[in-house]
Amino acid sequence: MELHLQDKVVLITGGSKGIGKAIAKGFKDEGALVAIVARDKKALEFAQSEIEGIYIFQANLSIENQREKVFEDIIEYFGTIDILINNVGGSNGTTTEETDLCLFHEAFEVNYFSAVHFSKLVLPYLKAKKTGSIINISSIFGRESGGKVTYNSAKAAMISFTKSLADEVIKDGIRVNGVAPGSILHPTGNWQKRIEQSPEKMKQFVQDEIPAGRFGTAEEIANVVTFLASEKASWIVGATINVDGGQSKSNF
Repeated sequence: MELHLQDKVVLITGGSKGIGKAIAKGFKDEGALVAIVARDKKALEFAQSEIEGIYIFQANLSIENQREKVFEDIIEYFGTIDILINNVGGSNGTTTEETDLCLFHEAFEVNYFSAVHFSKLVLPYLKAKKTGSIINISSIFGRESGGKVTYNSAKAAMISFTKSLADEVIKDGIRVNGVAPGSILHPTGNWQKRIEQSPEKMKQFVQDEIPAGRFGTAEEIANVVTFLASEKASWIVGATINVDGGQSKSNF
């Protein structure tokens, strides 16, 4: 399918590995101009060696002034942005009772406030064009229990934010949507570590929890993201789409 994404300027947060890197490759394969931002310089350089022609920018996206500075650098280089992918994320803590409040703040800063902040920064550029797309990468556990409470809470907030912002800016020609991955296997992810530690336990997990009978791939997430960012998805507004092989137990 021709998605008409050639020469679109795409900013992907957390784009140096895993889902973010797959998304970067997906857009690059469509002919887009792709900028990725992450904290780890070595990971950024490795991603650039694997995906020829992408642009890398280093910043700790849990820190507000670093988000502002890297955004300024990207605008200075490209002059504009057409598509924003809020992908950066991470989890911490354990149970609510045992997790320090500061860890909730940290989780929200990287998973949620980074998405809000970058969205606010990019909006003037998209409004000036009367077109553009923002896609927020959340999780099926933003809709139901599972995983760590700090992560789940932040991703639930992101899903709500996605719908709220979408309704606010669609009149300006800007579409905001989300993708909620299930359990995705990639070399640098937690599922790979768990397979290495307990292969039989993970085999049972897949059998019990994922109707499709396997983990998803980062490329399968990227395929949905590139479609959502294109005009082929022009009537999808404010949706957060589960991409999970049937894993989610939610029926909405």
